[in-house]
Amino acid sequence: MTPQTAVIDAHCHAGPGAGFSGPWDTDAPLDDYTRRARACGIAHTVIWSAFHDDYAAANERVAKITLADQTRYSGVAFVHAERDRGRIAEMVRGVVLRYGFRGIKCHRHDARITREVCEAARKLRLPIVYDPMGEIEAVELAASQYPDVSFIIPHLGSFADDWKAQRAFLDVFERRANVFTDTSGVRRFDLIVEAVQRGGPAKILFGSDGPWLHPAVELAKITALCLPAWAFRLMTYENARRLFRLRSCLHAAGGRCRCATPGAARAPSAVRAAFAAPVP
Repeated sequence: MTPQTAVIDAHCHAGPGAGFSGPWDTDAPLDDYTRRARACGIAHTVIWSAFHDDYAAANERVAKITLADQTRYSGVAFVHAERDRGRIAEMVRGVVLRYGFRGIKCHRHDARITREVCEAARKLRLPIVYDPMGEIEAVELAASQYPDVSFIIPHLGSFADDWKAQRAFLDVFERRANVFTDTSGVRRFDLIVEAVQRGGPAKILFGSDGPWLHPAVELAKITALCLPAWAFRLMTYENARRLFRLRSCLHAAGGRCRCATPGAARAPSAVRAAFAAPVP
């Protein structure tokens, strides 16, 4: 299957970092990413900073990118759960009001997620993108304490080939209605298949982890699932549009903005049954 409508990339970094330990904290340039994204049908991308020692400044740099091309980019506010303690809601509210940022990002590499982050998300009605780096128990605890907050957990809970953590995450993913995931950087394809079978396509977002991973390669994983058209659209467009509330941005970009998609409201048991057969 090939994309029939605009695709949203729900996971991309942008701008300079503050260190030199690897690409993830050095720089996230978008020139090559933008060209590659256009070539594979990605119409809109959700971006946040590379790792930084000053996320307030980093968020401002991301805002410059989004303001320069609002039809292509929307921002998410990166925060350090410990270093920014006491000012997280203020930090996030500022970039939401000034620049229309669409969510909160935090990472276990910096610090564990805290109640302050979750309270800010609840108050501002924003999703949290949290990479637990395999600490799946933290996802379970946070999601159970804040059932009205949407938690988007990248990479099935841990990057690349950490299959033990990814498999453990699937239990939480299936059980908690407010836990979502993205497909970026997952090496073991069958775990993505299992995620679709257990949680359903309404809980999975396409993400590339750009600019460091090629968006066409990551999108090929979704194409390889051979999903029904409605499920493909959920994973590559509708779920991100809904969670990040991207209606106005995508209208400007020419994407269709329907709140209901055929099959989107199916009960979880029906979705699991629909994907009970092995996926090629």
